[in-house]
This record gives sequence, structure tokens and C-alpha cells, in this order.
Amino acid sequence: MSNISFSSRVGVWWTSDLWPINDVIARAREIEQLGYGSLFYGEAGGKEAFTQAAALLGGTDRLVVGTGIANIHARSAPAAESAARTLGALHPGRFVLGLGVSHAPLVERSYAGSYTKPLSTMREYLRTMDAVPAAIEPCEQRPARLLAALGPKMIELSASGADGAHPYLVTPEQTASTREQLGPDKWVVSEQAVALTTDRETGLRRAHQHLHMYSQLPNYRNSWLRQGFDETDVVVGGSDRLAEGMVAMGGAEAVAAHVRRHLDAGADHVVIQVVGDDHSDDPVPALRELASALGLS
Repeated sequence: MSNISFSSRVGVWWTSDLWPINDVIARAREIEQLGYGSLFYGEAGGKEAFTQAAALLGGTDRLVVGTGIANIHARSAPAAESAARTLGALHPGRFVLGLGVSHAPLVERSYAGSYTKPLSTMREYLRTMDAVPAAIEPCEQRPARLLAALGPKMIELSASGADGAHPYLVTPEQTASTREQLGPDKWVVSEQAVALTTDRETGLRRAHQHLHMYSQLPNYRNSWLRQGFDETDVVVGGSDRLAEGMVAMGGAEAVAAHVRRHLDAGADHVVIQVVGDDHSDDPVPALRELASALGLS
């Protein structure tokens, strides 16, 4: 396994596109001080993934920074590989390169590209990354590569062509399935959305709002069907059953217990995504409340 220096087994996943970068760095510092081991974020037409990673790594001391995921349609494979090696050389063990094929509607709208044969596209992208000469920033050990792997074939590629998988919007049972397929020597970094509230209606409202976009993307709909949900669950915004399956709701202890289910299922690291009333909500107050229940220092 490629080296990743997580200071704890629980980290954070946060879409900070609507925040000024200096404010994001300030929150990252507090996330680090609370004892979380990482900060992962997506790339879907907002901030550029590698410049954001450079800013966050430079603004913190030990926090692992991960792209969850960098969209392979946003840049060439040599550009992604050379950028990752540069970050790895500057911050050994602290950068994780999560890669994903994204989704047809997003690729065709935001990147004016075509979305065909995602598995073959990813396989060729990884092959081209591997072909970048060693003289291009020959850091001692390249950063770990994780793939956004929902289906069995992409999970298989996570084992053969990368260092592991970054499951997103999955149950602990799916984390266990991913671990079983990858074997013991690959990374599994699972995402878990959380709604920190003891009011079920508030939790469901936040969860349905969170799932609204994802429920309209075929990759996630198909993933949920494979995980045991049915067509009545994958409606726009998701059914209540799907909402409760994808978003951990309750007080701090209940949420922490759900996060531990992923760890018990074989995840090496779990990144929690705080779901609030608005996409631009500050996640730190909830993370502060959860830190003690998660046993963070």
C-alpha cells in the first residue's frame, strides 16, 4: 500500500466551492486541531482540485488532503500525474489522489466532452499516468491513487490499476463488499454523510436535499439498486428508506456508531460529510460536536 500518514481513522469530506479559499484554509486548520485525519473534497465545476490541494496542504501541518474525486475529464493524465507527484514531493504522505469518471450530464455540460465507456476511459487514463517518465518530479513514493468505484468492474480496476477505492454514498455493507473484492492490501476510504440532529423530520429533510442531485445520476441509482434498494427508493430525492440508509442521523453518539460500522466493515479511513440545511453551511460546529464521540484528540 502506498504511504498515507492519516493521524486518525476518521476524516472530513466537504464541498467548499462556495467559500473563499482563505476561509477554507482556516476551517481546515480547525478540522486538523479537532483531531480529524483528513479533508477530502470533490470537483464538479467549482474550485480546481490540485490548486485547492496545494493551498490546504500549505496551510496545515499534518492533515491529509484528498481529492474525492478529481475529474479525469478536467485535465490530461500527464497533467494529473505530474501535479500529484509535485504535491507528494512537497508534502510526503499527506496527499491522496482520488480519481473518477464523473457522470455523463456533468461531463457533457461542464467539460464539453463525451462520456463513453467509462471503465475503458479510466483504464487508459491510469496507463497514461504510469507512462509519465520518472524524471518528472521523482518523489520517493508517488501519492496513493484511489478510484471512485461503485460497480464491481471499477472496484476491480481499483485493485489492479490503483491503490484502492473511495466509495461514496454507500452502506457499511457495501464497504465490506468493497474490502472483500479488493483484498487486505488496498486502501478503502469510505464517505459517510451525517445529519447531526435528534429530530427525524429535520434529518430526513436534510438527507433528501442532499440526495436530490445524486438521485438523478444513473451511476448512483445503479449503485443503490446493487446495494439492495429498489426502484421505489431511487426516486428524485430518494425514499425515506434510502435517506436513512445513506445519511447517518441522530445525536453525536448515534452518528459515531454508524461511522464505526464502516471501520468494522473494513474501511481503513472514513470521511464524514456534514449535511446541513444549506450547501454552504459551515460544517465545523457539527464536526466539533462529533469529535469527542468519535474519540478524536
